[in-house]
Amino acid sequence: MIARVLLRFVLSLFLASVVIFLLLRLIPGDPARVALGVTATDEAVEALARQLGTDRPLVVQYLDWVGGLLTGDFGMSLASRQDITPLIIDRAQVSLILCGLAMVLSLLIALPLGMWTANRVLPTLAQIGIAIPSFLTGILLVTVFSVHLGWVPANGWIPPGTDFLGFLQRIILPVIALTLVQAAILTRYVRSAVLEVLDREFIRTARSTGASISEALWRHGLRNAALPVLTVAGLQLTSLIVGAVVIERVFLIPGLGSMLLDSVARRDLTAVQTIVMLLVVFTLTVNLIVDVTYRLIDPRIRRST
Repeated sequence: MIARVLLRFVLSLFLASVVIFLLLRLIPGDPARVALGVTATDEAVEALARQLGTDRPLVVQYLDWVGGLLTGDFGMSLASRQDITPLIIDRAQVSLILCGLAMVLSLLIALPLGMWTANRVLPTLAQIGIAIPSFLTGILLVTVFSVHLGWVPANGWIPPGTDFLGFLQRIILPVIALTLVQAAILTRYVRSAVLEVLDREFIRTARSTGASISEALWRHGLRNAALPVLTVAGLQLTSLIVGAVVIERVFLIPGLGSMLLDSVARRDLTAVQTIVMLLVVFTLTVNLIVDVTYRLIDPRIRRST
């Protein structure tokens, strides 16, 4: 079972890399000429193309790019003509901190709230959180807490190892902006999963022995309720990366999303294809972990495969 899952993972990575590489090559214009500008001479364009390797056959370029990804060499920027590996690593760390904190906070809110509202009407705030996009939430938070109240800075980034208090002051609003949407979505799915489990016969049997709803759910229903929640949590973790692209721009956070937007604006082909591929790797890895965990939790899936 695990071998089949890993095989699908590797094949998905291969197909994604081919699609990303070929689609970006369909963009009109010579990357070397775009980097030098329209006033550049043909000799300068040819020299830069040789330096960047864009004059070689597509198969050779693809193999060099994939080989560099496997060895941790992300290539040279077409815009700055510098190695982008250390920059991407630094930006990825920022994005992982932002999305990781948002996901942990979302689960801490959604799990107890979803279980508490299982036999109640879903709070209006959860419905509003689903409807409002994260970037609009971020703008509202900045307007209230930074502009009007002046409690925290409106934007910027300080590494946690440099000034932890300054880091917290600048990370709290973007984390909240991402968390409100994710927590609202997860709360709805947790509530639905718990309601479904509460209708099962084994829960009614546990209740008939004198156990309360909470005790029956805790002892007998959590594993069954965790299956759909686990799937949704994995999907929401990958969607956090998409939401972080906009949030990083709103709060001027130097993450991977901001770098992707800047690279697109400068038509930096190497940086764009590498960042997009890294996002694909992250998404497929999360899906792989969820798939394996799902099968480990539910023995019926293992027997069916």
